[in-house]
Amino acid sequence: MKAAAAEHLERRLQLRCQDEARIGQNGRTAHRWWERGQCPAGLCDKRFTSAYLCAAACPATGADFALVMPTVSTTAMSLFLDGFSRSLEPDVQAVLVLDQAGWHGSPTLVVPDNITLVPLPPYSPELNPVERGWLYLRERFLSHPLLDD
Repeated sequence: MKAAAAEHLERRLQLRCQDEARIGQNGRTAHRWWERGQCPAGLCDKRFTSAYLCAAACPATGADFALVMPTVSTTAMSLFLDGFSRSLEPDVQAVLVLDQAGWHGSPTLVVPDNITLVPLPPYSPELNPVERGWLYLRERFLSHPLLDD
């Protein structure tokens, strides 16, 4: 944060955390209360179609930006960063904390001028608050889904 503040004196800094999550038809199952010895009723979809939800959120205010992408790649990340950049106010410099996925540090990644990327240490998803958001969504809304298409 200090380095970004020193580099962008004329802008307000905003801390944001970014992550991607695969969501789809063959997703994670959740726990259900049911009578012992009986199989709980529930729909099950055995197809494998999925999409990726990319999001950036501010832990302090809850402000967020998200896109649903068909895949994760350097191109998809560049599109996400472009959309996120355009959603920021003109005088804001976003300090975006993210994991070290291959497409986040690619030399071909296009990072807008109003975004500063800060990678987390390797193997430390617990440091990214967006991970808790994925857990909440999966347990309450995305488990046991049966989609029409």
